[in-house]
Parts: sequence; structure tokens; C-alpha cells
Amino acid sequence: MNAVKLLINLFRFNRTNWKAVSLCFLAAAVFWLFNAFNKNYATEIRFPLHIEYNQSRFVPIATLPTELKLNVSGNGWDLFRKSLGLRLPELTINLERPLEVKRIAGTALPPLLAAQLNGLTINHVVTDTLRLLFDEQDVHTFGLKADLSEVWFRDGFGITSPVTFTPDSVKIEGARSVLHRMPEKILIKLPRLMLDESYNHSVEIVVDDAVTTRIDPPRVQVQFEVGLLETVGLRLPIEILNKPERVKSLKADSATVWVRLPAAQQARLQQQLRQLRVQVDLKAKPAGAHRLLPKISPLPSGVELIRIDSVEVKF
Repeated sequence: MNAVKLLINLFRFNRTNWKAVSLCFLAAAVFWLFNAFNKNYATEIRFPLHIEYNQSRFVPIATLPTELKLNVSGNGWDLFRKSLGLRLPELTINLERPLEVKRIAGTALPPLLAAQLNGLTINHVVTDTLRLLFDEQDVHTFGLKADLSEVWFRDGFGITSPVTFTPDSVKIEGARSVLHRMPEKILIKLPRLMLDESYNHSVEIVVDDAVTTRIDPPRVQVQFEVGLLETVGLRLPIEILNKPERVKSLKADSATVWVRLPAAQQARLQQQLRQLRVQVDLKAKPAGAHRLLPKISPLPSGVELIRIDSVEVKF
């Protein structure tokens, strides 16, 4: 029994004694930490990377690397701070001839970076290879074309004028190879709309292909008129192309053409349409009876072809 009491008294401390013991342990830990961090160590650290080049002459056509992983040696405190991202230097690689450099091997980097590490020593580069792809900077002027695939009209309404742009072209600056493979006209996609009135809005230019550096202007004004449409049927004379001498007859000398046109311009447009002909091409057709679908020459602006009735030719 006395032995138990002795053990209890041995481990019984008052609050003041526990504080003293805690401070001793804390002091020992701090001393050990400072002593340990004053030694040299090796570790792997990701450094931010900046590729420097003449941006007025060249443009990257693939995403440039933005970090570089190195195995470095140095003072424990310095390595600890840099591992936390504190006072971490940005490494710079200067390219004088970007078009000639497709890749940089990791083994070639230590001489370029040694002076930028503020006292750290490079043991080896963990990142195996930096891949780079540049092209010459160029500027092209492109026309504009409207994409109305998401534009709908209320019953009886439609476009009654050409689509116009202000300005009517844009300049795009970017990689020469990218600009050369782009179409001559940039497609301006209009947002999803349901219209029964004229449209006049600013639309952003979006280039799908591309690493481009600048679009001037970045937006254009798109305008077109919307109004009531009428469906009209007209009989137009038939013109036979490549007519063989053996042609005996046509079942009809005219064909019915159905068109949709602006109601407000119906009289004027019908007068223009009556000046047109539909054409039937008999080139390489064998003898016999044929039911053919005529073609029509370009329609006046604002007129939409709905259908043309077929005609019968016998020879």
C-alpha cells in the first residue's frame, strides 16, 4: 500500500510544475529545429518558369511551360521557405531564335539557371524536356459572314434585307500558319433568338481555330431587317440547254416556281422574277421520256426559293 502511495506522489505535479516541464520540452524542440534547419539538405521544388522571346515578331502556337521541377541543395531554412512558395524566384529562359527551338533537354538547363537560384545548387533537373512551338507573328484582314443557325422567326416573318456588318471586316493578329488556314470570311454566330422585328446589335467575334493575340475590333454591329413574308407562285418560261436535234416535244413551255419574298416589296420583286427563266439541261440524256427538275438563275436579293415543279421532256 505504501509502495502505491509512493508511486502516486512521484508522478503528482502541481500546475506550476507542469508548465515548467512543458516549457522545457518546447525549448528543446525549438533548439532541435533550429539546429536541424541550419544544416544542408536536398529536395525537389517546382519553380515558376518564364519563357522570354520577342513578342512583336513571334507567337507560341502551343501552351508554353509555366513551371520547372528541380532537385536542389541548400540551407534547410531556405529550402523550407521555398517549399512553401515564399521568396521563390521565377526562372527565365531567353530564346533568341524561337523558330529554331522545338525542345530543350533538362540536362541543358543547369548552366542557364544556376545564377537565378539565390544560393541554391542544382543537383539535377527533374523535368525531362521542355517542348516549345512558335510561329511568326502576322496580321490578316478577314471579311464577315453571319451564322443564323440559332435565329428563328415568328410565323409569317423572315429576313427582308441583306445582313450587314459595321465595320465590314476585321484584322486578326496571330500565328502565320494559323491565319493562313482560316477561311476568307469569319463566321459571326448570332445568339439564339426568336424575331419578329429588325435586328441591330453588337456581336462578339469568336475565332475557334487559333492561338490569336488580337482581334480588331473585337465586336461588330450586325444589322438586318425582319418583316412579313408572302409565298408566291409564278410561271416562268423554260430554256433548254444542250438540246439534241431529236427532241420532239416538251409537255409544257413553262414551269411553276414557288418563292417566299417580303410582302412590302412584293410588286417590285415579282416584276424582277418575271424576267427570269428556268433551265432544263439535256446533256448526256438518252433518248426517251424524262421528267426533269429545272434550275433557276440567281434570284433577286431577299427572295427565297421554295420549290420548282418538274417538267417532262420526250425525244
